Amino acid sequence: MKKLKGMRVAVLAADGFEQVELTRPVKRLEREGAHVTIVSLHKGRIRGMNLLVPGRKVRVDATLRDVKAADFDALLLPGGFMNPDFLRQSALALDFVKDADLLDMPIAVICHGPWLLASAGLLEGRHVTSWPGIRNDMENAGAHWTDEPVVRDGNWVSSRGPHDLLAFEHAMVELLAERMSPAIERRTTAEAAPRWPRWLAGGLAAAATLGLVARGRKALA
Repeated sequence: MKKLKGMRVAVLAADGFEQVELTRPVKRLEREGAHVTIVSLHKGRIRGMNLLVPGRKVRVDATLRDVKAADFDALLLPGGFMNPDFLRQSALALDFVKDADLLDMPIAVICHGPWLLASAGLLEGRHVTSWPGIRNDMENAGAHWTDEPVVRDGNWVSSRGPHDLLAFEHAMVELLAERMSPAIERRTTAEAAPRWPRWLAGGLAAAATLGLVARGRKALA
């Protein structure tokens, strides 16, 4: 049985992503039936890295100007040294992850990926792990950092790096499967909303579905 059949997952990445932190989770998501979209800063292809060695390129399916967070049900943020640094300099990328979290969307993040969450101002009070080298950045942004293979905190699951990929993939699928039904319901609600200009769409779609998120949280309380 495919646990994530019909779920739409955005993978937000730029040049310099750690190759296995994108390719392996994407393969796992697709095996579970998810529809994966690679979202980036520009059209064409982005190049991965194997630590410091250039890796393969992957095709970009959509740019941040083409889509909004509410078009998806879940978000994956791979790491790599350069990838999150490029993304956190983009206002569109910051808005994308802010909207995703505002919608209580499941977010899976690994390695240096939490840099983007820090720059979006989302780490205050959250429990995360990451590549150990950026522990200080996480704590300075207000996060509670733990040296564990996987840390789950509400709609987030985070992991340290490539050596934890097996545990990360398992925890990612568990999180997304738990939240699949409300996520798809939220997206359906957003898609039924009036078609606003794209520069308003992300925030308005998020606002339009906050009532749904609040009802879901109340039901779980």
